[in-house]
Amino acid sequence: MSWLFTKPLMKEITTRWMDNDVYGHVNNVTYYSYFDSIANNYLIEHAGFDIQTSPIIGYIVSSACNYYSSIAFPDKIFGAFRVNRIGKSSVEYGVAIFNALMAL
Repeated sequence: MSWLFTKPLMKEITTRWMDNDVYGHVNNVTYYSYFDSIANNYLIEHAGFDIQTSPIIGYIVSSACNYYSSIAFPDKIFGAFRVNRIGKSSVEYGVAIFNALMAL
């Protein structure tokens, strides 16, 4: 898993018409939905996490989001996921959203 500290996992995300707000770009709160999907996708597909039977429950105790440019439906976007730090009882993830041009 050490490669995740330096090389993020990239996953395509499909924007939806309903993601746009009245200003014509993806609503800020929708980014957190993308973050949640990226992190859970990694845990399920690469870490063997079973959301139906696992006794482990994850809590988000801290989060922040910096916006550098807007995206809008029907943009092609990618989510990047990496592990920043593994502690004794916690894991810190790094998640980012890129449009198709930025992801290249």
